Amino acid sequence: MSRVYNFSAGPAVLPEEVLKEAADEMLDYKGTGMSVMEMSHRSKAYDTIIKEAEADLREIMNIPDNYKVLFLQGGASQQFAMIPMNLMKNKVADYIVTGQWAKKAFQEASIYGKANKIASSEDETFSYIPDCSDLPVSEDADYVYICENNTIYGTKFHTLPNTKGKTLVSDVSSCFLSEPVDVTKYGIIYGGVQKNIGPAGVVIVIIREDLITEDTLPGTPTMLKYKTHADNDSLYNTPPAYGIYICGKVFKWIKKQGGLEAMKEHNEKKAAILYNFLDESKLFKGTVRKEDRSLMNVPFVTGDAELDAKFVKEAKEAGFENLKGHRTVGGMRASIYNAMPIEGVEKLVEFMKKFEAENC
Repeated sequence: MSRVYNFSAGPAVLPEEVLKEAADEMLDYKGTGMSVMEMSHRSKAYDTIIKEAEADLREIMNIPDNYKVLFLQGGASQQFAMIPMNLMKNKVADYIVTGQWAKKAFQEASIYGKANKIASSEDETFSYIPDCSDLPVSEDADYVYICENNTIYGTKFHTLPNTKGKTLVSDVSSCFLSEPVDVTKYGIIYGGVQKNIGPAGVVIVIIREDLITEDTLPGTPTMLKYKTHADNDSLYNTPPAYGIYICGKVFKWIKKQGGLEAMKEHNEKKAAILYNFLDESKLFKGTVRKEDRSLMNVPFVTGDAELDAKFVKEAKEAGFENLKGHRTVGGMRASIYNAMPIEGVEKLVEFMKKFEAENC
């Protein structure tokens, strides 16, 4: 069977080249006579894998020396608790709620201190990013939190909020490595890798060193302290070893493509093909305010639930997988991460045009 065009929001499409390389090394990684899956995380071979992965990520993102890179487990959702446990010194944090994941992070932080919702786009089903140029940032806030790209609703912060000098914490799960980023603007930039970088099971946290302290909230488990992992180079306990190995391969693939500038160009080209069609279509329409559109996740609808279901069914039959929208919003969503080839988006638009002609 040939590979389908996989528009899943995560776990998502990975570069074919990376999968083939991993397949070639599955039974014998570089003459070790074993798979990376079977290898001790304390071995010399694995030490090289994780160190190279970190070095390549630092190079791609231009991560300054005063930031630690941590390969952790628990997904982005575990960070919803880990962040307040480690950062809420004054027991106050400000949240900008632009989607379901930011909302969940906000609710989790409320367990540990006073979480303030200082801006939200819930009034219009998270279809836009609120103006964040002059927010009521709390004087004693330990940090300001955002989810930078909203996987479900297809919005993206194209301008970071004015945090008025407070530490910015950002969940970049669904836009990780899709374009250049200035790491120095963040205290913590983190994301689950299963959308744009690797298999589910790894979360990467890039954290400024001054935020890594012993001074965590009382009762914080050892495993949920950033210091535990920073002091042990992400090897305090057995890490998600195979997942990190695949991430490392994806970092090398990104370097080969020309780095984050090249990724951005590639992603803009892909997104334009789909958005331009949606803007002209008589049947389909995008659901996000134009200036806030994501390059990664594109939600769209016909306005008729039955027609939406028919489209998803026929698209699947034609080899376009995972186009059904998230259960909370319905409609359709095409996630077009780094590894989705331009051809995949072109073929999708071709199919949408045909469907429109037959159903309008």
